[in-house]
Amino acid sequence: MHIPDIIIGFFLMTIFLMVFFIVTLVWKRQILWIHRFYFGATILLIIWMLAIISIRFTDPADIRSLMGLDSVTTACAAMIPPCSLLFSICYTKNYVSKLPGRCWLLFIVPVLTTIMVATNQRHHLYYRVFSLENTTVRFGPYFAVHSIYTFSCVAISVFLIIRFAARTRMRIHMRQAALFTVGSIFPSIMNVLVVGNVIKATIVVTPISFIVTIFLHGIIIYHFHFFDIKPLAIQELIKWIEDSYLVTNQSGLIISYNRPFWDLLGNQYGIRENMPLENCVRNSDVQNKTAVFNLMTALNSCSASNEKVTYEETIEREAQGETRKEYYMVEVTPLTVKGTVCGFLSILKDVTSIKVNMQKLQESRVKMMERERLAFLGQMVGGLAHNLKTPIMSISGSVSAVEDLTRECRQSIGDPAVTADDYTEIYTEMDSWLERMRDACAYMSDIISAVKGQAGSMNAAVKTDFSLDDALKRVSLLLRHELIQNSCSLVISYPFDRQDILIHGDINCLVQVLNNLVSNAIDAQLPEGNHEISFGIREEDEQLKLSVTDHGGGIAPNVKKKLFQEMVTSKGARGTGLGIFVSNTIIHANFDGSMWFTDNPGGGTIWGVSLPLGIVRFIEKKDEENEKA
Repeated sequence: MHIPDIIIGFFLMTIFLMVFFIVTLVWKRQILWIHRFYFGATILLIIWMLAIISIRFTDPADIRSLMGLDSVTTACAAMIPPCSLLFSICYTKNYVSKLPGRCWLLFIVPVLTTIMVATNQRHHLYYRVFSLENTTVRFGPYFAVHSIYTFSCVAISVFLIIRFAARTRMRIHMRQAALFTVGSIFPSIMNVLVVGNVIKATIVVTPISFIVTIFLHGIIIYHFHFFDIKPLAIQELIKWIEDSYLVTNQSGLIISYNRPFWDLLGNQYGIRENMPLENCVRNSDVQNKTAVFNLMTALNSCSASNEKVTYEETIEREAQGETRKEYYMVEVTPLTVKGTVCGFLSILKDVTSIKVNMQKLQESRVKMMERERLAFLGQMVGGLAHNLKTPIMSISGSVSAVEDLTRECRQSIGDPAVTADDYTEIYTEMDSWLERMRDACAYMSDIISAVKGQAGSMNAAVKTDFSLDDALKRVSLLLRHELIQNSCSLVISYPFDRQDILIHGDINCLVQVLNNLVSNAIDAQLPEGNHEISFGIREEDEQLKLSVTDHGGGIAPNVKKKLFQEMVTSKGARGTGLGIFVSNTIIHANFDGSMWFTDNPGGGTIWGVSLPLGIVRFIEKKDEENEKA
């Protein structure tokens, strides 16, 4: 068979380009199955062309050598279509590093074809009459099996690519599918024409026709990113934005949208591709500020500023005869090409479940804090009777003493033995008992005020400037009985020369936190240990740090990991597990501060609260006196 030198040169140049093509794609690239099949088909085409070049330099009388080289070309021609089909399967099914075992069954027929051609002289099932010219060759019955299978692989691969592009409705996929289809079908058409003697040609026509395939596939690989991550990323992006999306150009013309957007707004407002979005806005939409009007406004704003616009949209939808509200986070992003805005992508992310969960979380947080408040109040009530018992007994004793003095005074009226000095002594003693009653009443009033403040709801917290001394006084009053009962003493270290410290916030919240820390310190004391609880105050790192130090058994390592993140307790049935967790929440929410803890070098734990100095004010003694004046 005579093959012109120009064809040989063309083949050699094509082989060089294909090798360069493979090297450039393999260089610094992770090789996936999709690449392996495409590279495999390319290598088979190279072998095919090398075999044809060898035929050019083989003696035409050497039939055995020619048939051997022809079997190589036929094997390559048989293997390329299954590689193309597997390539399409990997691309559309997103097989990356693992391929189902059944896919390898596609090579059974190509392997059988190779065997048939190699052993044709024994059975003549592939060639009845062997020839390299299409006018003289005569094919056997197996050739029909080979042809049908080859054309089926090409047809199925094209079908998969087209179906994938139709489902995604992305322009880049549409263009890829079109070029892939033409490039894949063209060699098959040429092969049919040659085998059917429509055109008189040699076996070189089919591999030459693959040059068209290489050219078209080169376009979709280099220009349309057929092998790059971009199409896969776009595919994953479409999955991620399954809620709703709308693509418009710079003039507001609707380019594309997905099914969820159609169900959400498109069907209701008659939105169609290739129509201006403003045509879908009605006068009622402008008056009621509906979703489509707000979207149009956001697009205009994005167009004017060339910056991303984000807002929340509430849409009412009918579902099972009921109208329910759905919440969407709308994000309008300008799309730029070489620095020029060419359109806008509007994404409507359904955040209804997030919104509902946030509301439930807020409700749970309020309930949790109220539960801790009730537990805290229950603890106070336990010691309230003991706190009030002493002043009540004092008042009762004082009243009895005053009654005795009053009776003595009344009985002494008219008694010449009782002098004015005696009456003065009686009155002085009565004043002393009355002063004790006043002190007891003041003490009871302080306790009642402290308990009343802590009994308020967390939602009723009012931020004002309050004195740290007042907060500590309330803590001392509320825990007085608990301290005495556990033989503990609360020592407050006040290192500042200033008279007082004012903190902006809710005093009841801080009292609850400090009360919880001191109460925990009381519970942590060891029976034979140091029962002194130290309350420290210091200014450090632009923060006011309040600390409670105990000399107890410390915190177990497994509990340390959970503190501030989970509700844990080491008090057994006596603990709720809410104290530290809620206290941390209170400090964050009401004072923009933080809680911390560390091991006490002398044994035990140091708990601390850090408050930003922005909410703290130091009052000098003379300033306080001037304010009172």
